[in-house]
Amino acid sequence: MSEIDNRLAALGLILPEPAAPVAAYVPVVVAGGLAHVSGQLPFVAGELVTGRLGEDVSLEEGIEAAQACGVMILAQLKAALGSLDRVERVVKLGAFVNSAGYFTDQPKVANGASELMVAVFGEAGRHARSAVGVPVLPLGAAVEVDAVVAVRPA
Repeated sequence: MSEIDNRLAALGLILPEPAAPVAAYVPVVVAGGLAHVSGQLPFVAGELVTGRLGEDVSLEEGIEAAQACGVMILAQLKAALGSLDRVERVVKLGAFVNSAGYFTDQPKVANGASELMVAVFGEAGRHARSAVGVPVLPLGAAVEVDAVVAVRPA
Protein backbone atom coordinates (compact mmCIF):
# COMPACT_ATOMS: atom_id res chain seq x y z
CA MET A 1 0.00 0.00 0.00
CA SER A 2 1.12 3.55 -0.69
CA GLU A 3 1.74 6.10 2.04
CA ILE A 4 -1.52 7.92 1.28
CA ASP A 5 -3.46 4.64 1.10
CA ASN A 6 -2.11 3.87 4.59
CA ARG A 7 -3.31 7.27 5.86
CA LEU A 8 -6.75 6.71 4.34
CA ALA A 9 -6.95 3.30 6.03
CA ALA A 10 -5.86 4.81 9.37
CA LEU A 11 -8.66 7.39 9.00
CA GLY A 12 -11.15 4.61 8.22
CA LEU A 13 -11.82 6.04 4.76
CA ILE A 14 -12.61 3.92 1.73
CA LEU A 15 -12.73 5.86 -1.51
CA PRO A 16 -15.95 5.38 -3.48
CA GLU A 17 -16.20 4.94 -7.22
CA PRO A 18 -15.71 8.40 -8.72
CA ALA A 19 -19.02 10.06 -9.59
CA ALA A 20 -19.81 10.47 -13.27
CA PRO A 21 -20.24 14.03 -14.53
CA VAL A 22 -23.84 15.32 -14.48
CA ALA A 23 -23.33 17.59 -17.52
CA ALA A 24 -20.87 18.37 -20.34
CA TYR A 25 -17.50 18.39 -18.52
CA VAL A 26 -14.78 16.02 -17.32
CA PRO A 27 -14.10 15.35 -13.65
CA VAL A 28 -10.36 16.17 -13.75
CA VAL A 29 -8.10 18.04 -16.14
CA VAL A 30 -4.34 17.81 -15.62
CA ALA A 31 -2.39 20.62 -17.29
CA GLY A 32 0.84 22.40 -16.45
CA GLY A 33 1.50 20.29 -13.36
CA LEU A 34 -1.92 21.08 -11.88
CA ALA A 35 -4.98 18.87 -11.55
CA HIS A 36 -8.19 20.88 -11.74
CA VAL A 37 -10.98 18.86 -10.13
CA SER A 38 -14.53 19.80 -11.12
CA GLY A 39 -17.00 20.52 -8.34
CA GLN A 40 -17.90 17.38 -6.42
CA LEU A 41 -21.19 16.78 -4.65
CA PRO A 42 -21.66 15.14 -1.24
CA PHE A 43 -22.65 11.48 -1.15
CA VAL A 44 -23.02 9.98 2.33
CA ALA A 45 -23.83 6.27 2.48
CA GLY A 46 -24.52 6.41 -1.26
CA GLU A 47 -27.14 9.16 -0.96
CA LEU A 48 -26.78 12.75 -2.14
CA VAL A 49 -26.98 15.21 0.77
CA THR A 50 -29.53 17.82 -0.29
CA GLY A 51 -31.04 20.88 1.34
CA ARG A 52 -30.08 24.31 2.56
CA LEU A 53 -27.82 25.19 5.49
CA GLY A 54 -29.70 27.30 7.98
CA GLU A 55 -33.03 25.77 6.99
CA ASP A 56 -33.19 21.97 6.76
CA VAL A 57 -29.48 21.06 7.01
CA SER A 58 -27.61 21.54 10.29
CA LEU A 59 -24.08 22.90 10.57
CA GLU A 60 -22.85 19.41 11.57
CA GLU A 61 -24.56 17.85 8.53
CA GLY A 62 -23.01 20.55 6.33
CA ILE A 63 -19.53 19.81 7.67
CA GLU A 64 -20.08 16.09 7.00
CA ALA A 65 -21.31 16.94 3.48
CA ALA A 66 -18.19 19.02 2.78
CA GLN A 67 -16.03 16.14 3.99
CA ALA A 68 -17.94 13.81 1.64
CA CYS A 69 -17.14 16.22 -1.21
CA GLY A 70 -13.49 16.01 -0.18
CA VAL A 71 -13.62 12.22 -0.26
CA MET A 72 -15.04 12.38 -3.80
CA ILE A 73 -12.25 14.80 -4.80
CA LEU A 74 -9.76 12.19 -3.58
CA ALA A 75 -11.56 9.46 -5.53
CA GLN A 76 -11.49 11.56 -8.70
CA LEU A 77 -7.79 12.36 -8.24
CA LYS A 78 -6.89 8.71 -7.68
CA ALA A 79 -8.79 7.70 -10.82
CA ALA A 80 -7.11 10.42 -12.90
CA LEU A 81 -3.59 10.11 -11.49
CA GLY A 82 -3.39 6.40 -10.72
CA SER A 83 -2.08 7.11 -7.21
CA LEU A 84 -2.67 9.81 -4.63
CA ASP A 85 1.07 9.69 -3.92
CA ARG A 86 1.43 11.87 -7.04
CA VAL A 87 -0.22 14.75 -5.15
CA GLU A 88 2.48 17.29 -4.39
CA ARG A 89 0.26 19.92 -2.79
CA VAL A 90 -3.39 20.83 -2.44
CA VAL A 91 -3.29 24.38 -3.81
CA LYS A 92 -6.88 25.59 -3.44
CA LEU A 93 -10.38 24.42 -2.57
CA GLY A 94 -13.54 26.22 -3.53
CA ALA A 95 -16.54 25.44 -1.34
CA PHE A 96 -20.07 26.39 -2.36
CA VAL A 97 -22.66 26.11 0.39
CA ASN A 98 -26.40 26.04 -0.35
CA SER A 99 -27.34 28.62 2.28
CA ALA A 100 -30.29 30.49 3.69
CA GLY A 101 -29.80 34.26 3.38
CA TYR A 102 -28.96 34.64 7.07
CA PHE A 103 -26.56 31.66 7.28
CA THR A 104 -22.96 32.90 7.68
CA ASP A 105 -21.01 29.81 8.75
CA GLN A 106 -19.83 28.81 5.25
CA PRO A 107 -16.18 28.74 6.44
CA LYS A 108 -17.07 26.24 9.19
CA VAL A 109 -18.86 24.04 6.64
CA ALA A 110 -15.87 24.18 4.27
CA ASN A 111 -13.60 23.04 7.09
CA GLY A 112 -15.03 19.54 6.56
CA ALA A 113 -13.15 19.31 3.26
CA SER A 114 -10.14 21.37 4.36
CA GLU A 115 -9.45 19.34 7.49
CA LEU A 116 -9.73 16.12 5.46
CA MET A 117 -7.02 17.30 3.06
CA VAL A 118 -4.66 18.05 5.95
CA ALA A 119 -5.44 14.68 7.58
CA VAL A 120 -4.64 12.87 4.32
CA PHE A 121 -1.70 14.90 2.96
CA GLY A 122 -0.25 16.55 6.09
CA GLU A 123 1.37 19.94 5.44
CA ALA A 124 0.95 19.40 1.69
CA GLY A 125 -2.81 19.42 2.33
CA ARG A 126 -2.84 23.02 3.62
CA HIS A 127 -4.34 25.23 0.94
CA ALA A 128 -5.91 28.52 -0.04
CA ARG A 129 -9.72 28.46 -0.05
CA SER A 130 -12.96 30.16 -0.88
CA ALA A 131 -16.19 29.45 1.02
CA VAL A 132 -19.21 30.98 -0.67
CA GLY A 133 -22.91 30.91 0.19
CA VAL A 134 -25.18 30.29 -2.79
CA PRO A 135 -28.98 30.06 -3.09
CA VAL A 136 -29.02 26.72 -4.96
CA LEU A 137 -26.65 23.99 -6.19
CA PRO A 138 -26.98 21.29 -8.86
CA LEU A 139 -29.42 18.51 -7.94
CA GLY A 140 -30.31 20.43 -4.76
CA ALA A 141 -26.97 19.49 -3.14
CA ALA A 142 -26.17 21.05 0.22
CA VAL A 143 -22.48 21.59 -0.64
CA GLU A 144 -20.17 21.43 -3.65
CA VAL A 145 -16.35 21.56 -3.50
CA ASP A 146 -13.81 21.88 -6.31
CA ALA A 147 -10.02 21.73 -6.13
CA VAL A 148 -6.72 22.70 -7.71
CA VAL A 149 -3.90 20.30 -6.86
CA ALA A 150 -0.20 20.35 -7.80
CA VAL A 151 0.87 16.92 -9.08
CA ARG A 152 4.17 15.12 -9.64
CA PRO A 153 4.87 13.70 -13.10
CA ALA A 154 3.87 10.05 -13.64
